[in-house]
Amino acid sequence: MKKTEFGSQNSEFRIKKLTVLGSTGSIGVNTLNIIRNNSDKYNVVALAAGRNVDLLHKQIMEFKPQLVAVENENLAEKLQDLLGSASGPEILYGSDGYRRVAAANEADMVVSALAGAAGLLPSLAAIEAGKDIALANKEAMVMAGELLTKRAQVRGSRILPVDSEHSAIFQCLLGHRRQDIRRIILTASGGPFFHLPAEELRNVTPAQAFIHPNWIMGEKITIDSASMMNKGLEVIEAKWLFDVEFDNIDILVHPQSIVHSLVEYIDGSLIAQLGMPDMKLPIAYALSFPERMPSMDLPLNLLTVGPLEFFPPDFDKFPNMKLAYEAGRQGGTMPAVLNAANEVAVQAFIEKRIRFPQITDVIEAALSRHSIDKIVTVEDVLRADIWAREIGREFINKMI
Repeated sequence: MKKTEFGSQNSEFRIKKLTVLGSTGSIGVNTLNIIRNNSDKYNVVALAAGRNVDLLHKQIMEFKPQLVAVENENLAEKLQDLLGSASGPEILYGSDGYRRVAAANEADMVVSALAGAAGLLPSLAAIEAGKDIALANKEAMVMAGELLTKRAQVRGSRILPVDSEHSAIFQCLLGHRRQDIRRIILTASGGPFFHLPAEELRNVTPAQAFIHPNWIMGEKITIDSASMMNKGLEVIEAKWLFDVEFDNIDILVHPQSIVHSLVEYIDGSLIAQLGMPDMKLPIAYALSFPERMPSMDLPLNLLTVGPLEFFPPDFDKFPNMKLAYEAGRQGGTMPAVLNAANEVAVQAFIEKRIRFPQITDVIEAALSRHSIDKIVTVEDVLRADIWAREIGREFINKMI
């Protein structure tokens, strides 16, 4: 396989072999839908999921992977019972199982879509194995962006963004000189509470936060969208993906989610990528890059989509964005602490143990208590992650 600056190309066609981490989540299911409709181009060699073994069992029966992994041994045994005694894939579990799946020799590309910090070690394992990565797990890049990008350069692994915003930026940068960039602009839908008065946020429920106006996503990322932390995490991810300083990364609220992000160049030109709010588009682009995959879906019709609106972000109403910028600028282990504290706080909100604005309180408590360390190895990141979770849980218990 010949690798170029813009992607992997073969002198003659062959089927691309894929590993999907997080196959039962929203991104994973969409990825497998694309593979199903393009079975002449893609083949699944390995799958990893969390706890949804019933859906994973169905995926195994359809896509026939050689290797699978689940969260723990009990789930592995349940999956084996579902599969029966017939020959099937090797079943692994736990962190070691995820890493082995991510590094499977047979795969050409790994779709990294495990939720949260759980995606860090598998993503790193895929990079160390020299795999190209279609990255949907932004938390891995937030926690250890410098480490992952450096190892990718050493190992010859390409990181292709799957987040719609980062995919848009990636597309807007192609064919342009990096020194000509003035800034990148991440668009945000504003989430379900964009128009809600700030004083009413105290009483919102998880059920209300789960109703996103434009996107269908998993629980955690939907809550992050409601608190605007998702955009803060994307700012940190963008810094490492595109080697742009934080002062040159802006956020713009765009409720229609049609303009997925923009790049402004030094001559004043703005280049944007537009499309319907559908994750299949950035997933397909990452899988087929540098080519584009024909789609049977209806294209964006600017005559019927209605007005496109843009608003400045409200850092006072949604302070998590400000915390993300601050943690990113401080660097070292601070972004890992931000991410871990947020994950703990979001789970507590989902469980109705804290109120919506208290997500920010938990994050601030962890950040204010943390002494920043440099990141030399992944163990430095993991120690910060564990510490922040402990601090976050302690703070939540005191608030209850």
